[in-house]
Amino acid sequence: MTAGATTAHAADTPLRDLAAAKGKAMGTAVTGSKLTGTYGDIAGAQFNWLTPGNAMKWGSVEPTQGNFNWTEADQIVAFAEAHDQDVRGHTLVWHSQNPSWLTNGTWTPAQLGTLLDNHIATEVGRYKGRLAAWDVVNEPFNEDGTYRQTLWYNGLGTGYIARALTAARAADPAAKLYINDYNVEGVNAKSTALYNLVKSLKEQGVPIDGVGLQAHLILGQVPATLQQNIQRFADLGVDVAITELDVRMALPSDSAKLTQQAADYKAVMNACVAVARCTGVTVWGFTDSDSWIPSTFPGQGAATPYDENYAPKPAYYAISEALGGTTTPPPTGACTATYSVANQWNTGFTGQVRIACSGAALSSWKVSWTYGAGQQITQAWNATCTQTGTAVSCVNASYNGTVPDGGSVTFGFNASWSGSNPVPTVTLG
Repeated sequence: MTAGATTAHAADTPLRDLAAAKGKAMGTAVTGSKLTGTYGDIAGAQFNWLTPGNAMKWGSVEPTQGNFNWTEADQIVAFAEAHDQDVRGHTLVWHSQNPSWLTNGTWTPAQLGTLLDNHIATEVGRYKGRLAAWDVVNEPFNEDGTYRQTLWYNGLGTGYIARALTAARAADPAAKLYINDYNVEGVNAKSTALYNLVKSLKEQGVPIDGVGLQAHLILGQVPATLQQNIQRFADLGVDVAITELDVRMALPSDSAKLTQQAADYKAVMNACVAVARCTGVTVWGFTDSDSWIPSTFPGQGAATPYDENYAPKPAYYAISEALGGTTTPPPTGACTATYSVANQWNTGFTGQVRIACSGAALSSWKVSWTYGAGQQITQAWNATCTQTGTAVSCVNASYNGTVPDGGSVTFGFNASWSGSNPVPTVTLG
């Protein structure tokens, strides 16, 4: 049986401290509404950079023209300032997640340009002096290296990129300005187009400080030319950041996939550590419960360094090791769940499950099993239990998620049965 949300890593050096010692950022995308409890604790303790996952996108901050909603963006910036973290603004100019009033409007080039200028002046200006960097332009290229046909390209031509960067520099001269894209991690047609764009912008004197390589990767597919590609951008005189790292896999995950994922995370970290101008790595959500992958790529997931119960996965330890840390993964089987029948009669029974830890601890837990003889849970206490067919899943109540090292918790339930009542195999985690 495997442990769920272990906190055994708490004694290890936080990732942010390891990264800082190497002059690097270790960031994560976050959802503002979740920045409390265990999620907030990990976000604050382990990372020194935060990226708002959605809160600063145009559709979020200006859902109707002229009416702004800064609530979540402000919340994330305030959290970062309270936890001595830098913020990466994301993103000012993009083809996606725009408000319908903008995408459905009929604009002349002059009007579109004014909308672009005003949006950047308003948003960047609001956080002037408080954000360390901005993804100014996001995903400008197609896979073959041609420009993506977007509202901005179609209305303003390639000049929209220089215009956006110039407007952002005017709004906050201190913030580092980036162009960000995906599938540009290795040397290929798309990354070469980005390289040529950055080279051209530099030659024209357009303000451009860095390139963001998103790194939404597939298990076992870290580009062999990643470090070479980071270096060629650095040689142009710009910084490079890994901005949205995750490594997705076909579900369910298993130990072999998690081992490969850890190797993939370590390879990306190593490539960044090896290049002086690679400023750091941001993971796109640190826990699987806050990942975009399952809804976008059905059947895939488990892409982040922590599982849905906030237990650090092998990927977490791989990141730590790449940053020079020495980590001690919690021992396998340190936390166990034991199922027993406390009382039984001709139509039903009372069961209980005891979760105990020795050598690790839990901050939350989930126990599951499959019945084999028609048993049906009718009520539960000290846990929330759901049963679908023969499959049962029970999670901790709000008050008993913590199982300390050397401690235990117990929950119980009543169930009906007929014929026989064999004890099922229980899985924790």
